[in-house]
Amino acid sequence: MGIYLNPGNESFQESIESEIYVDKTELIAYTNRVLKTRQKFVCVSRPRRFGKSMAAEMLAAYYGRNADSRKQFENLKIGKDASFMEHLNQYNVIFLNMQDFLSENSDIEDMQNAIEEAVLWDLQEEYPDIHYYKTDNLIRSLMDIYKAVNVPFVFIIDEWDCIFRENREDRNAQKIYLDFLRKLLKDKRYVALAYMTGILPIKKYGSHSALNMFDEFSMTNPKQLAEFVGFTESEVRELCTRYGMDFEETRRWYDGYHFQNVEHVYSPRSVVSAMLSRSFDNYWNQTETFEALRDYIVMNYAGLKDTVIELLAGEHKKIETGSFSNDMTTFSTADDVLTLLIHLGYLGYDFSTKEVFIPNSEIASEFVAAIQGAGWDTVINAVKKSDNLLKATWDKNAETVAEGIEEVHFETSILKYNDENSLACVISLAYYSARAYYTEIRELPTGKGYADVVYLPRKNHMDKPAMIIELKWDKSAEGAIAQIKDKKYVKALEEYKGNMLLVGVNYDKENKKHQCVIEEAAGDLA
Repeated sequence: MGIYLNPGNESFQESIESEIYVDKTELIAYTNRVLKTRQKFVCVSRPRRFGKSMAAEMLAAYYGRNADSRKQFENLKIGKDASFMEHLNQYNVIFLNMQDFLSENSDIEDMQNAIEEAVLWDLQEEYPDIHYYKTDNLIRSLMDIYKAVNVPFVFIIDEWDCIFRENREDRNAQKIYLDFLRKLLKDKRYVALAYMTGILPIKKYGSHSALNMFDEFSMTNPKQLAEFVGFTESEVRELCTRYGMDFEETRRWYDGYHFQNVEHVYSPRSVVSAMLSRSFDNYWNQTETFEALRDYIVMNYAGLKDTVIELLAGEHKKIETGSFSNDMTTFSTADDVLTLLIHLGYLGYDFSTKEVFIPNSEIASEFVAAIQGAGWDTVINAVKKSDNLLKATWDKNAETVAEGIEEVHFETSILKYNDENSLACVISLAYYSARAYYTEIRELPTGKGYADVVYLPRKNHMDKPAMIIELKWDKSAEGAIAQIKDKKYVKALEEYKGNMLLVGVNYDKENKKHQCVIEEAAGDLA
């Protein structure tokens, strides 16, 4: 067992023996299918805290020679797969964490030399009797070993993108690094599988990539590996049952990433932290400061600030991700910044609609923290005042509610404030603090139309009244209340047995004022 060559299975054993271990070994069934095929180059990009390194350690434990990993895997999901025994511990694994090499070396040439020297040391210790053409040439030594023993290599490269995150401006170093990886891996017979993992997809120069042989599985499109991005809903339900945690509250805090084949994906690190501590909290900021998010959302690209405000209000916004260069410095449009935030995990992305959104309460709190002190005082004021607006609604103080909504509209200055949809966006931001007690439902089907905004108390807050908010544009608040009654919107909530408020809001475009009417729902409305 070497340091970089066939490092063994001890690291993966630590994961298995942890109090919480979620079995993701079916990923191996996919890598077994592409092994020694044209699809053997796999690049998986995920945010921090999403289990990338654990997956890399799992693959090293499964494929690496000089280890007996059968007992580790046979009772896990991969143990039932037909390919399990065929590839178990059959390959020479080279496992490289690029962050370690970058941290220990001053420049890219030193880093490259350190990688070659370290791997050559392990290779020559394992295969001392090979007749090497050049003992100081890594690529030729790999060729010589493969020719002699006919055992191909599995390359596992963790933190592959560290150069692009830490040497952001050094394009020459980035190109040297990509060229090194290309020469090491591309068109080499000794490669059975190359599995790279990082935060960013592979860097593009113009419309091309130096590593164009890789299939990419990213946060914008994880394709058939979607279920391995994070924890699935069934996995989280099982954990909530085991630890006696409320599933709906877990969903509100940590759900929100969804893909074509998997509708609900949760942040693994946050879920594990919540289960072990028996406490719902923001665990995201314990491993990454909100200053990193602030740096990007305050960039002065046209439309970016308005988009972030609308996202905070719960909106989904269509963006174009194709122009993103897969680095952390090359931005041409607001969409490029938003695409980076998808890869960093700060935004969810719906591949089918091409829309971004803030995935959950944990990340929403990160956005609020990030914009404090960043010149967005009016937005922060609107969020802070939402407590008062909510209390005024509970007290049926319609005048105060109208004034509060108007203040949010004025302070946020969302540009396209010209219909009921834009009014709904302002309402959602104005009632930001309601998310602590309610599930917000936009466009609730009622059988006779759609209720614009409904706030339904979550089961831990059933002392709060449900709220049906109907919006009108240049009509009347009284007319909004009448519509709720005439179309029997309350009937859509007949399973809800608590108190209910009807809230009608109108915006008068002539005097640029909001009006509000609040009534308690009568029993005969259903």
